[in-house]
Amino acid sequence: MQRRLAAILAADMVGYSRLMGVDEEGTHRRQSLLLDETLLPLFQTHQGHIVKTTGDGVLVEFSAVTDAVVCALEIQKSVTNIEQSRHIEQRIEYRIGINLGDIIIDNDDIFVDGVNIASRLEGLAKPGEICISDSVNSSIRNKLDIEFEDYGEQYLKNISEPIRVWHYRKDSSAQQTQNFDSTTKHPELPQKPSVAVLPFTNMSGDAEQEHFADGMAEDIITELSRMPWFYVIARNSTFTYKGKAVDVKTVGRELGVAYVLEGSVRRAGNRLRITAQLIDALTNNHVWADRYDREVTDLFDIQDEITTAITGAVAPEFISAEIQKANHKSPDQLGAWETVMKGRALLWKMNRLDNEQAKKLFERAIHISPGKQFGLTDLSLVYCQQHFYNWGEIDEDPFSLMVTTARRAVDANNGDPLAWTIYAWAVLFSKDWDEAMIAINRAIKQSPNFAPAIGVKAAILACNDEPDHAITVVQDAIRRSPYDSFMPYWLLATFWAYHSLQDYESGLKLCSEGH
Repeated sequence: MQRRLAAILAADMVGYSRLMGVDEEGTHRRQSLLLDETLLPLFQTHQGHIVKTTGDGVLVEFSAVTDAVVCALEIQKSVTNIEQSRHIEQRIEYRIGINLGDIIIDNDDIFVDGVNIASRLEGLAKPGEICISDSVNSSIRNKLDIEFEDYGEQYLKNISEPIRVWHYRKDSSAQQTQNFDSTTKHPELPQKPSVAVLPFTNMSGDAEQEHFADGMAEDIITELSRMPWFYVIARNSTFTYKGKAVDVKTVGRELGVAYVLEGSVRRAGNRLRITAQLIDALTNNHVWADRYDREVTDLFDIQDEITTAITGAVAPEFISAEIQKANHKSPDQLGAWETVMKGRALLWKMNRLDNEQAKKLFERAIHISPGKQFGLTDLSLVYCQQHFYNWGEIDEDPFSLMVTTARRAVDANNGDPLAWTIYAWAVLFSKDWDEAMIAINRAIKQSPNFAPAIGVKAAILACNDEPDHAITVVQDAIRRSPYDSFMPYWLLATFWAYHSLQDYESGLKLCSEGH
């Protein structure tokens, strides 16, 4: 064992679990890039020695306390500059704590209170803030052209005596974007459909229903967040409006969203009524509304059922509303997302001319959004229709283009359940049932209530000698999203299942009625 005096820096990523819940692979990739390309070079520049790393944090030893503090300041400045273009709910921020004290080194790990205090100081820091102990502040006073503010004496967990703490906050201009008040510059609308789910109002006069109402909103936020083509405001921000009379336009402006979802819960005896409505925050117009009446049995089961019903209904309404907005703009006004929306409106008309026009729009979206790959997944569906209906050009192989484009979409964004759904559909035509099932199960794992994935799984089951199961799964998809654009594919899966069962009468009826 060795004992020496050292400065210990503890850094931790703010909101790691929340960001991982929204986009696990994307958050891990961004965190790794920040660590490799920003933090590690700064540690090396200031002679810092990494002692330990975790999924969202790092512990670093410095022989000079000024090196530790300057390194911390440069980390906060660099990370702020890198992340400032992102919406506040998506930004990665760090908390940092620094302590100067005696440490014990044993097998490349460090121990004693000097380390524990640094970790506790980091826990006291706010996002983008640095907290230092009194010993650090005394050491850097008159050596660095920066002042730390006195936090006073603080009792830290598992530390017997109170510690005087000093803190440094990012400059006020960097903080302004985090405050939603009348003097704040409001966030710009994201390219993707953006929504804030407000706390559901408990109209029962029964305090016990408060948790149920909050749970409804939280579960809907979670489910919508699983769909990466939507931008969903986190629960901690939307719940600041709980118990307040709010104006939807104001909420949309303050949170930087195009849509607001609000609802209510009312219980009378053994009956429970849940209402929900989706509102365009720019115009205050209703996009969708519905009411759900249930007998009170198991509240958790009801909560799951209604959450599934609401998210299944709202998701297609988002897309429909975005398509209508895109159709009212000229092509030169359209961004990448709007171009995709305009293309989808044409794609689902399912005729050769509109399919060709949709193809041009998706190719344009890919061209104007390099790196984001808007339109790749939809372009694969264009090739799918060309292959299925024999619409392709003589010198084209639509089947090959369908599979390779779907593979590109998955490679570009493997956290997108729609990309995996279309890839599974493309592979299905290759008669690789195992690969198709792996792909569709991945889509459903990423978004368990994503109806298009559930419906395509039915098609795979129908082709894989499980026709009875396929019919059940199709019914589940239709229940979740009864007006979905993917309905023709689901009906095709049902027809395949009937044909496999040699139930030709039901298959003929399905073809005749179209449902």
